Amino acid sequence: MRRVRYEANGGPEVLFTEEAPAPLPGPGQLLVRVEAAGVTLPSVLHVREGPSPTPLAGEVVGIVGAAGAGTGFTPGTRVAGMCLQDAYAEFVLLERSQAAPVPEHARAAEVVALVRSGPIARGVCTAGLVGRGESVLVTAAAGATGALVVQLAKAAGAERVVAAVSSTAKTAFAFGCGADEVITYDRMPPPEPVDVVLDGVGGGLLDPATRSLRRGGRLVAFARGGGCLHTRQLVARNASVTGFQMAALARDKPALFACWRDELWDWHRSGVLHAPVHAELPLAEAAAAHELVESRRNHGKVVLTASERT
Repeated sequence: MRRVRYEANGGPEVLFTEEAPAPLPGPGQLLVRVEAAGVTLPSVLHVREGPSPTPLAGEVVGIVGAAGAGTGFTPGTRVAGMCLQDAYAEFVLLERSQAAPVPEHARAAEVVALVRSGPIARGVCTAGLVGRGESVLVTAAAGATGALVVQLAKAAGAERVVAAVSSTAKTAFAFGCGADEVITYDRMPPPEPVDVVLDGVGGGLLDPATRSLRRGGRLVAFARGGGCLHTRQLVARNASVTGFQMAALARDKPALFACWRDELWDWHRSGVLHAPVHAELPLAEAAAAHELVESRRNHGKVVLTASERT
């Protein structure tokens, strides 16, 4: 089988494709013939920053080829989940705890765009207590997760959703996801304050994000980039801040995670939720996929395709 790896940290150019034997599933594992795999910003940053080369992780969707003891799955089942190593490959191993059946009707790229980002977007809106008639600011609104956050905030009844993006080139895309207003980061905070900020950027953007809140407002921080909050900004606004991580919720409350996941597929099937895909590239073009994500030029999910369904 083909798989993508790297031997030294660096930019997208360090990725290479190699031939390797297909892995064998052990107890609690599934061997999956991959249709598509997602490219995540954490994986892109890990390739560049280290600490050392490790097999690449990512969301995958495909067909179970073989199942280890105790999985409860049978060959031929279509599944998706987070693959923790060697996700950029024609065959991968999925842990039973990471795998879930997915609808036959859904396109592989859309499944990849939803399987991780969908529950994150659902959890972020829930953590922010987004309610009917409220105003919401969403940062990183043109990314794979942010685009879904915009849609779910509108579905929750938000009257005004402000999408914050890195460049004006992403304006039309953000409006297409349902945003009522679109601003670039250099124009934050927006002229009119908001009830809720859902921040997927962090870092230096946390301060203007906090200053975007009206009195009694709420900020949800879910960015990998971290950052520091000035508590005086919270105190002056009687505002609150909540941190959210999907992996922690999935580990601590698996039943709730499964409920959210099923709910998202229902919304996708009914047309309430659209999973935007920016590009679908073959495994051999993994470097180009990483360059797209690292440069922040993508509008939605970047996906690597490994095989066609039969």
